[in-house]
Amino acid sequence: MAFEPPQRLVRALGEMPETAQDADWLGQLPRLTEAALSRRGVEARRVQAPGGRSSLVVLVTYADGTPAALKLAPPHARPDRELAALAHWGGFGAVRVLDTRHHDDDGALLLERLHPEVSLRSLPEAKALLEASGTLRRLWVAPPAGHGWETVADRTEQQSAALRAAPAEVRALADTALAMRAELVAAPPEELLLHGNFRQGKVLAGERAPWLTVGPDPLVGERAYDLARLVRDRLEDQVASSAGAAGARRRVNKLADALDVDRERLRGWTLFRAVESGNRALAAGRRRDAELLLEFAAWL
Repeated sequence: MAFEPPQRLVRALGEMPETAQDADWLGQLPRLTEAALSRRGVEARRVQAPGGRSSLVVLVTYADGTPAALKLAPPHARPDRELAALAHWGGFGAVRVLDTRHHDDDGALLLERLHPEVSLRSLPEAKALLEASGTLRRLWVAPPAGHGWETVADRTEQQSAALRAAPAEVRALADTALAMRAELVAAPPEELLLHGNFRQGKVLAGERAPWLTVGPDPLVGERAYDLARLVRDRLEDQVASSAGAAGARRRVNKLADALDVDRERLRGWTLFRAVESGNRALAAGRRRDAELLLEFAAWL
C-alpha cells in the first residue's frame, strides 16, 4: 500500500524549524514504514487520517488478526523518549507499548490499537474535564533513576529564547511570561514524570480501559506545568463565551483544586505556555490561533 503522509502532518512539519534529518524524513517515510512493518512482523491496513500534526500512524494487524498501531515520528520528536515514558507507565493511564525495544533504524513505536476517532473532545465539557483529570493523575509518577528526559526548566529556557525576541505586539505579555517563568523555576516543588502535551484530544477511547492517553512529549517537573495545557482546552469556546477573564481564572482554580495543585503556580504556567504558543503561532503565520492564545493569556 502507499504511505502518503496526511496533509495535516505535512503542513505542521512545514512550520517547524528544519534540520537536515527532518527535511529528509518525509521523503524516506515510505521506506521507513515498510522496514518498520517488516521488522515487527505486522501488516498495514490503512493510514490513520487526518492523523496527528507530528507523526504518521498506520493501523496494522499481527498475523493472527490482533490489531495494533504503528507510529512513526520525525527525529526531532525524539520517539525514543516517548517510548521510554510509555514503557515506564506500563499501560497505566496511557496507551500500552507492544514492543519496548527502540530501533534507531526507523524510530517507530508499536502500540495497542485504540479508537482514534473517539477522544475526550467528543464528551460534554464538564465530563471531559473530569475524565481528563483522572487520566492525568495516573501519569504523575516518579521518574526512574538515571532518566534521560529534559526538565521543565530546560524546556522552558529553550522556549524563552524566542519570547525574548518576540515582536512588539507580543512584547508586554512576553515580558510578563518570562518573569513568571523565572519565579516558577527558581523553586520547583516536585520532580515527576509529565506527559508534556496533555489535552483532551490526546485521550482516546480504548478496549482495555475507557480512556487512555497518547502522544506524550515527556519531561520531568511539576504537575502545574502539565496541567497548564489542559486549562486552555477548547479555547475558541472559552473566548467566545461571555465569561472572559473571570471564567478563565475560575477554570484555573477549579482544575488546580481538583488535582491538588497550587492555584498561582498553575496560573503562572498557564500564562507562560499560552504566550509561548501564541508567539510561535504568530511566527508560523497562524494569526487567528495566535490572537486567541494571547487574548486568553491576557485574561490571566
